[in-house]
Amino acid sequence: MKREDIEQLRERVTCSAVLETSGFAIDVRESTRRAVKFRRGSQIVIVTHEGRGWFDPLSDSKGDIFSLVAHLDGVGFVEGVERIAALVSFQPSESAWRKLPPHRTIVTSSADRWAPRKSPVPGSGVWRYLRWERSLPAATIRRAISQGVLREGPYGSMWAAHTDETGNVTGWEERGPDWRGFATGGAKVLFRLGSSQASRLCVTEAAIDAMSLAAIEGMREGTLYLSTGGGWSPMTEAALRMLTVRPAVQLVAATDANSQGDAYAQRLRVVAEEMGCDWLRLRPPVDDWNDVLKQRENEKRKRKEGRDVPHARSARQG
Repeated sequence: MKREDIEQLRERVTCSAVLETSGFAIDVRESTRRAVKFRRGSQIVIVTHEGRGWFDPLSDSKGDIFSLVAHLDGVGFVEGVERIAALVSFQPSESAWRKLPPHRTIVTSSADRWAPRKSPVPGSGVWRYLRWERSLPAATIRRAISQGVLREGPYGSMWAAHTDETGNVTGWEERGPDWRGFATGGAKVLFRLGSSQASRLCVTEAAIDAMSLAAIEGMREGTLYLSTGGGWSPMTEAALRMLTVRPAVQLVAATDANSQGDAYAQRLRVVAEEMGCDWLRLRPPVDDWNDVLKQRENEKRKRKEGRDVPHARSARQG
């Protein structure tokens, strides 16, 4: 096959088509416009660059559509080309979950875009989202606001800052009732809540999970609650290593209770061993720490409602 034919295949067939025909399905909850997550059992593949690129978040594997076929099926280039050619007429369903229309964005620096955004206040869209949909206590929300890591994004979305070791905002996690993503042009480093001099470092995969764990533990003294934003960039790893340089540090892998969370936990264990610090796996009893927090709040509400019903009061009086 000529080089021109190969390039045409690369343009006409997306990585999404290969994954869908290989039994993968889109994880809508964990996908964004720029990074679509596909799952097949415990396998995960993230599709990027408008379907032209991919990477495996649980390993260092990445590339284009031809390397994806080789990665999935263990075939050579020639057989891979034949399999891709057979998908020319296949239309992937990836676009079905995308709710927002494509738009052009003028990218400025993260700091310039972050600075004019207002902090959440009681009654605002972000406050209601965090307080009632995510069950975060007001005290935890106020703590994050006081540390300057929360902002009101567009359409009631939450912006949770990622910062470097000097406190500069490099990007932010975006979460809302109908939206999740990361700052366009921003860099994932770490979301940080708590003391910068803490000796106990709890690492989660999302800022809301970091805040949820902080609420569950009552903002435990000497603890810094962190989020990688679901990524593992060289900047993230470098930031974690810098935090573990201090003596008597404990690195706590508070990642999700699934295969991806376990893979992140193992990476954290490697960092801890190489840096010579203590390591602990803190696995949530359900999928993530926000689910744990919401369950606890629901149980509290049910107990309170049970105490307030008439027959309960009569029973206590009797």
